[in-house]
Amino acid sequence: MTSVTVLAPGALTTIQDLGRPGWAHIGVPRSGAADRESLRLANRLVGNADGAAALETTLMGPRLRFDGPATVALTGAPVEARAGDRHLPMNEPVTLEAGEDLRVGTARRCLRTYVAFGGGIDVPLVLGSAATDLLTGLGPDPLTRGDSLRLRGDRGGRAIGPPAPYPPPTPGLPDLPRLQVVLGPRSDWFTPASITRLLTGEFTVSQASNRIGVRLEGTALERRRPGELPSEGMVAGAIQVPPDGQPILLLADHPATGGYPVIAVLHSQSLPGAAQLRPGQHLRFQSVELS
Repeated sequence: MTSVTVLAPGALTTIQDLGRPGWAHIGVPRSGAADRESLRLANRLVGNADGAAALETTLMGPRLRFDGPATVALTGAPVEARAGDRHLPMNEPVTLEAGEDLRVGTARRCLRTYVAFGGGIDVPLVLGSAATDLLTGLGPDPLTRGDSLRLRGDRGGRAIGPPAPYPPPTPGLPDLPRLQVVLGPRSDWFTPASITRLLTGEFTVSQASNRIGVRLEGTALERRRPGELPSEGMVAGAIQVPPDGQPILLLADHPATGGYPVIAVLHSQSLPGAAQLRPGQHLRFQSVELS
């Protein structure tokens, strides 16, 4: 069984799978990969099931050393990745030999890169998942220098498991992304001018953003009703608006409940793009209706 030593952890590298659904009633969010489509693609490229545990990097990736052969694939935010003198392409499986170092560089665009290994990472499950949840602290800690990861089931560098169709790579974000939203369920808490501002204005991603939520800066969204709601269930993609009027777009590690009114919710097709937003990036929202 191949082991991987962390020589440098990168800015924030966590272990992620497809999360732990079904525990919101006890306050546990789903968590899991922020860009789930990139995780699925990385796993299929190395022959894993979609939800196998892999690495999610943030802006700058790790340096890893392998004591045995392994098949790896990188998806999501494009990076310069090297093994020795070899350049590793994005969105393709590559075999690494014993003793090789994998260096995952800084994302050229977008934010999060996924690194999957043939067989997946062997890590204890918490409530059925290996995902690192930064809100609750469940799951393994983010990678640190000297950590050792065990890979499961990668035999001689050959990925195992049934072949699966490859989903297309998540498209890179344009300079000014337009994320699709469905208005509500609490859009009636806001003035008509605020609804117009949400759908026509431009917002900037705050430096305070993380896996819990993307904090946005722009002209404040004003309410037409005072006070706060009793706590309600939250979903990834919900756009909460605190009293200061600056929206928060919830991501994978969002709390299970919240009391700020939700003015709109991202369409599921826009969630991968939201997970790839970088601090300082500008974006707009576009209203769509559910058919």
